[in-house]
Amino acid sequence: MRPDYFGHTGEISGNHPIGVSLSENPKMEEYYNYIKSLHLIFVVTWFAGLFYMPRLFIYHIETREKTEVERQVLISQFRIMERRLWYIITWPSAVLCTIFAISLLWIMPAWLSQPWMHIKLGFILLLFAYHLKTHQMFLRFQKDDPGYTSQFMRIWNEGATLILFAVVFLAILKHSFRWFYGLVGLIGLAILLMLGIRLYKKIREGKV
Repeated sequence: MRPDYFGHTGEISGNHPIGVSLSENPKMEEYYNYIKSLHLIFVVTWFAGLFYMPRLFIYHIETREKTEVERQVLISQFRIMERRLWYIITWPSAVLCTIFAISLLWIMPAWLSQPWMHIKLGFILLLFAYHLKTHQMFLRFQKDDPGYTSQFMRIWNEGATLILFAVVFLAILKHSFRWFYGLVGLIGLAILLMLGIRLYKKIREGKV
């Protein structure tokens, strides 16, 4: 039998109250591949929304530098763009991604007993917290009351990047993942992102 996306064969030891073994139900393997594909597609679209929304917030904040007439026109456009991105792409992608992820775990419940999956689920909970906080920001921006600086939003924009790196490395490397080096790598990436943001700010201010 072919291994799954994460390198497992689908064998499940013991009797599980939920889920089935792919070896016991070959047709389920075909369903599994479709579900996995849909899950990955909506992971991509979900993160696309999370990456672009803070960028729209930055543009929204920077309208303060415009004249009042220009500002009102731009704010109206940004509100529409934010609303469409959030409710048409980001939220539906998050919901569908979650539904398909739960379906995969239902098919392969043995994953839930593996340490790497526990850590990955921890990062997924962090991702949901990030998503919900971004939703709170979205509601404030819809009222044109952001309460944040563009510098803060540039830093916030990198949060989803760090979570994505962690989740992908966990999903691909699993047991071969070395947590010390992984943690050092994430910290290093965060430092590089912060330095990049500071350099960009200096370039914009003409200090470089």
